[in-house]
Amino acid sequence: MLAPKKVKWRKMQKGRRKGLAWRGATLAFGDYGLQAVERGWLTAREIEAARVALTRYI
Repeated sequence: MLAPKKVKWRKMQKGRRKGLAWRGATLAFGDYGLQAVERGWLTAREIEAARVALTRYI
């Protein structure tokens, strides 16, 4: 894979998600929503798959 020889900064590390959210439990738009049970990362493909599954179900 091609990469530049000189860069200004090193690659940002992803870090880790810690703690519990204390806001964001209410819906801002629409009538239905997803709520996470555990912390972690969701890819765009996973979010899109959930959206398609919900629209088919409803």
